[in-house]
Amino acid sequence: MMASTLAVLRACRLYQWSLKRWGRYSGPPQLRLSGRSVGAPARTTATLSLEPAGRSLCDEPLRIAVRGLAPEQPVTLRAALRDEKGALFRAHARYRADAAGRLDLERAPALGGSFAGLEPMGLLWAMQPDRPFWRLIKRDVQTPFVVELEVLDGHEPEPGTLLARAVHERHFLSPGVRRLPVREGRVRATLFLPPEPGPYPGIVDLFGVGGGLLEYRASLLAGKGFAVMALAYYNYDDLPQSMEAMHMEYFEEAVNYLLNHPEVKGPGIGLLGTSKGGELGLAMASYLKGITAAVIINGSVAAVGGTIYYKEESVLPVTIMRNRVKMTKDGIMDVVDALKSPLEDRKSFIPVERSDTTFLFLVGEDDHNWKSEFYANEASKRLQAHGKKKPQIICYPETGHYIEVPYFPLCKAALHNLVGAPIVYGGEPRAHAMAQVDVWKQLQAFFHEHLGGSS
Repeated sequence: MMASTLAVLRACRLYQWSLKRWGRYSGPPQLRLSGRSVGAPARTTATLSLEPAGRSLCDEPLRIAVRGLAPEQPVTLRAALRDEKGALFRAHARYRADAAGRLDLERAPALGGSFAGLEPMGLLWAMQPDRPFWRLIKRDVQTPFVVELEVLDGHEPEPGTLLARAVHERHFLSPGVRRLPVREGRVRATLFLPPEPGPYPGIVDLFGVGGGLLEYRASLLAGKGFAVMALAYYNYDDLPQSMEAMHMEYFEEAVNYLLNHPEVKGPGIGLLGTSKGGELGLAMASYLKGITAAVIINGSVAAVGGTIYYKEESVLPVTIMRNRVKMTKDGIMDVVDALKSPLEDRKSFIPVERSDTTFLFLVGEDDHNWKSEFYANEASKRLQAHGKKKPQIICYPETGHYIEVPYFPLCKAALHNLVGAPIVYGGEPRAHAMAQVDVWKQLQAFFHEHLGGSS
């Protein structure tokens, strides 16, 4: 257990690696992502190509290839992007060209670096930040992440001349997808609609602790044939600044807004919730009407950090057992055992047995934020005990808490707003990356099946 946690922390702390090792590279000026020129490549016949060329959607795979190398030439590939707060995410890998001087990442295994083996998208999902405890988040979906890639001669620790470089934009809006801010009654949200007039299956999208309005999952899903409303519920605009009290009437207003929208087809809508958003999704499905299908990603079946209210009823927050918090060797909290079981703290158990919603639970087996697999199984037991349909549960080994859209890098440890300190979130980079790709496919297929629409 300790060895696994230590491995998590070592990987998370690659910011120490980044500044030192990247500073040792020789050749032209280093990759800066500052808007200034990074310098022209040395004279060479090598070319770096990406398909799609120039730009792609963030959930699309890229084909990365190099041509014009010497036979079996050793090279190092580097990738970097800067987030909206200025943090630099980077990855690198060592390769060897084939006998014809070609390198195709779909066929050539990485020989080491940030990852190893045949990983065509490793240069993206293996990225790590130059800041400790930092998570990659996209806040403005109308602008892309800009990825810079470089090919250098030789292998570390002293790769040499810059042979080729390319710049690629990773976008969050498919061409024609409509972005509509929503400020209707108390509802604060953004609605994303496919290019052509609807109606389309409707989905409410909820993220977790930290609040605000995150749109990057909703914007990508709208390109798949859904009308998706990214819903804020605290710490945004004139909404409450804390999550001490979550009133289902607010969420009911949001559901009714979506159900009554002329470009949303009924008779019901879907819910997509991650972490705290998954917990609230379960509460919405339990208390509110009009919710046909719900995908819960690493959610809790207990109220956590605040009381859930609906009319005259309430679900009280589960007891936090601070004496069960563990500290890793590096002084980072592991809170996976800190919440009392809702089987003991029954006042905190969300009454899922009331729901007629069809559920899909997507679970990271190495989630250290809380016991997501246990919560999914207990929700399933309670539903079945009351004659409701057995939900589907898909578990992903070596997968942590923050299951993002495909090819986002793993966040192994970061500041937890409720805890007030960094905690371990779990996961191993490759397994987590593979899980994110499958989760994205599973939730789309589930919503198309249960809400209608073309898959």
